[in-house]
Amino acid sequence: MKIILKENVPNLGYKDDVVEVKDGYGRNYLIPQGKAVIANASALKQLAENQKQRAHKIAKMLEDAKAVAATLEGVALTIGAKASSTGTIFGSVNNIQIAEALEKLGHNVDRKLISIKETVKEVGNYKAIVKLHKEVTVEIPFEVVAE
Repeated sequence: MKIILKENVPNLGYKDDVVEVKDGYGRNYLIPQGKAVIANASALKQLAENQKQRAHKIAKMLEDAKAVAATLEGVALTIGAKASSTGTIFGSVNNIQIAEALEKLGHNVDRKLISIKETVKEVGNYKAIVKLHKEVTVEIPFEVVAE
């Protein structure tokens, strides 16, 4: 079944994308939750008109995301965590600590935009991915050190 997403859905698509999903997923989850509508002729026509009206706004959002990405290029973070003598840290480092470290450097990035591929439970070097826009992502290296 073809649907139009009304908001960003992880691992599926972004707002206003027309995607193909299984009938049960669309009818039982996406549509009742208000995350999507069925992509019939009138909905597609309305989507095209809305996108035409928002084209300049979307272009500005893309430019803003590229500007933020340019400021984040070359940023390397060092995050301190309590660790044992073997290098295993107590707890883990997550996107909240990355966002706080970026804020200390003067970069205000929402923590929901930051993702870390692997769980950070040891001292070492890792990479975080910041998705500023569906076309703009920045990879930020960070090092976890023992306090």
